[in-house]
Amino acid sequence: MRIRPGSGYGLAMRYELYYWPEIQGRGEFVRLVLEDAGCDYVDVAREPGGVQRLEAVLAGERGGVLPFAPPVLYAGTLMLSQTAAITSFLGERHGLAPNSERDRLGALTIALTIADLVAEAHDTHHPTAVDLRYEQQKPAAKARAAVFCRARIPKFLGYLERNLERNGPVLVGSSISYVDLAAFQVVEGLSYAFPRAMAKLAGDIPKLLALRDRVAQRPRLLRYLTSPRRVPFNEMGIFRHYDELDA
Repeated sequence: MRIRPGSGYGLAMRYELYYWPEIQGRGEFVRLVLEDAGCDYVDVAREPGGVQRLEAVLAGERGGVLPFAPPVLYAGTLMLSQTAAITSFLGERHGLAPNSERDRLGALTIALTIADLVAEAHDTHHPTAVDLRYEQQKPAAKARAAVFCRARIPKFLGYLERNLERNGPVLVGSSISYVDLAAFQVVEGLSYAFPRAMAKLAGDIPKLLALRDRVAQRPRLLRYLTSPRRVPFNEMGIFRHYDELDA
């Protein structure tokens, strides 16, 4: 699937994104930045033979530092892996990052904290081992999810809410940046996976929910979010809904 919404802020480059085709996962954080910036990119693994190309990249076919896992982004001869590294790189290239060094580092700090939250969300359904099915670790998952809903979601989202209280309508700087898009995605993912827990918390995070709603209405993102290219959340990805895990 090739996407040509524009080259984005005068940088005429076709990016190559490598991520598993059937899920949003961590690759979705990258897609949101590419889409909002109007970048020209190809979602390689969604093309014919693309999964094999992804596996070849992970095996080091193209040289350089080995990526540990997807997402992987190629920008010409540059290769980046790790979600926060990719999104901060794209944000700074395409007007979706704060201007000052202090704020750019602040945005990266929050992006890495969101990455920690994403990892903990994953571990609610795979607390014992990633190579075992959820059904093989359900008792441990139920215990892990209970703590996650009771303590960890409020701690992480409360942190984002406090940053909005300190800074204003966005997390860092004076305008929407890649880290606001990441906050949107994590709120959407948690709302899918843990709707009851998120409903209980809604009154404590009004600014974060308002940010989520504003991000969803950005014209390019709105077109993407309402298109078939936005793969729905499902029980193969990071954010999974199992009713028994939603406290």
